[in-house]
Amino acid sequence: MSLAPKLLYPYIYLHLVEKMIEQGKDTIVLVPEISLTPQTIERFVGRFGDNVAVLHSRLSYGERFDQWRKIKNGKVRIAVGARSAIFAPFNNLGLIIIDEEHESTYKSSMNPKYDAIEVAEKRCEQSGAYLVKGSATPSIESYYRSRNMDIRLLELKKRINNKRMPTVKIIDMRDELKVGNRSIFSRELHRSIIQNLEMGRQTILFLNRRGYSTFVSCRKCGYVVKCNECSIPMTYHMTENRLKCHYCGMVTVPPKACPNCNSRYIKYFGIGTEKVEEYAKQAFPMATIKRMDVDTTSKKGSHDAILSKMGDETIDILIGTQMVAKGLDFKNVTLVGIIAADTSLNLPDFRSSERTFQLLTQVAGRAGRGDFEGKVFVQTYNPNHYSIQCAKHHDYLEFYQKEILLRKEFNYPPFFNIISVVAYGEDRDKVASRIEQVHGLILKNIKRNRLYNQKSELIGPYPAPLERIRNKYRYQILIKCPDEDLNNFKSIIKWVCILNKYGLDFNGIKFNIDINPNSIL
Repeated sequence: MSLAPKLLYPYIYLHLVEKMIEQGKDTIVLVPEISLTPQTIERFVGRFGDNVAVLHSRLSYGERFDQWRKIKNGKVRIAVGARSAIFAPFNNLGLIIIDEEHESTYKSSMNPKYDAIEVAEKRCEQSGAYLVKGSATPSIESYYRSRNMDIRLLELKKRINNKRMPTVKIIDMRDELKVGNRSIFSRELHRSIIQNLEMGRQTILFLNRRGYSTFVSCRKCGYVVKCNECSIPMTYHMTENRLKCHYCGMVTVPPKACPNCNSRYIKYFGIGTEKVEEYAKQAFPMATIKRMDVDTTSKKGSHDAILSKMGDETIDILIGTQMVAKGLDFKNVTLVGIIAADTSLNLPDFRSSERTFQLLTQVAGRAGRGDFEGKVFVQTYNPNHYSIQCAKHHDYLEFYQKEILLRKEFNYPPFFNIISVVAYGEDRDKVASRIEQVHGLILKNIKRNRLYNQKSELIGPYPAPLERIRNKYRYQILIKCPDEDLNNFKSIIKWVCILNKYGLDFNGIKFNIDINPNSIL
């Protein structure tokens, strides 16, 4: 595993692949998202020409088959792609590289469920290949393993050519309110964007939330417009003048009057990237501004077009979600503004602090990659939180030391495993009843197998934090257990939920069982 400034280790990857080719070996290179594939491909094709195949889900069936056949027939030595590329059919595998190994997208939540990192470890074990995992912000579990000598840690403590890390300044948005600034841009960020424009340099503005407004509410009775299929407020997209559910995809027209009390006092609350784009165009009318999120990159080639314009420096300000946080390497970007650093910090999930630190560190790293020093402004209402303070100082080790103590105290990974058992179905009462029965049977088997001790925990059942998705009600049980008990718990859950050895009425009910899930929401 590599703990490294992001600008340096792509060149190490290229060098390692070159060594594999000299030995007649094949290499798989994984990136966490399709959006990162074009720049990675550019690097590898620039070095290795037509010896590179590309695999990801946006290829047509014909394109994917052509790439697969090239690999199978030994026409190429390198496969680059998102998580599914881990199954590239090389016969002489020598190396697997996993870039940004901390990213949750390497684990598939859809059937067939698999974790590309676990598959990579198994393929390397079977073939004798090397596995290299790279990240400037390794997952807590990976870094813990390196500290315990389970994997070898290589640290690169400087950027290429000894370039300085960007200067990070935290802006307390409560102070902005005190002086009457209700804009989404703090005064310092606003001034810095103007200065950047005057110097002909580029700016990235980051907000990890799509749409224009995050929810629509009646100011008279408090009614919130929610998706009919999910227990989730719908997001307003101004470009299309539509409300969208980001979980099931439902689209509807925004109400002119409250569906509950018929009042016309309808208010749009919260901000998304669309609103940031609108405000930026008002504040900086002479700038060329583009937005990069799922909504603007859905068409084939649209993502590449935006990146090309950024590379040509015809875009002054790029606004985006986490798409702009990873892997982008533009020499003229000297300013990054993080609009709301608290977005992921407030989620009821034990990984929320880790995700916040990783995301802030990654997006901050987009600044100052060329000849000019970078500046980053982090806007927050929680400036003293350790994840934000550690990101400010580019201090992964300090963050790890604080986070690992909390993980140990509350029995979270890497010290304990988490098993999530979610029952879901359209009949709410039946789902709630069956999950209670499942809980009772799991508890009965735990006691029978003498697993119920001070170490293991059985939590729930309770309505899942996202209680209804796609008209399916969701109830959850969480189990925390040490490594030595994991297989026993897996057997119990299989016996009760999958094989249904107790003959419960599971008609209309399905289970989602996940070992060490990326999120417990």
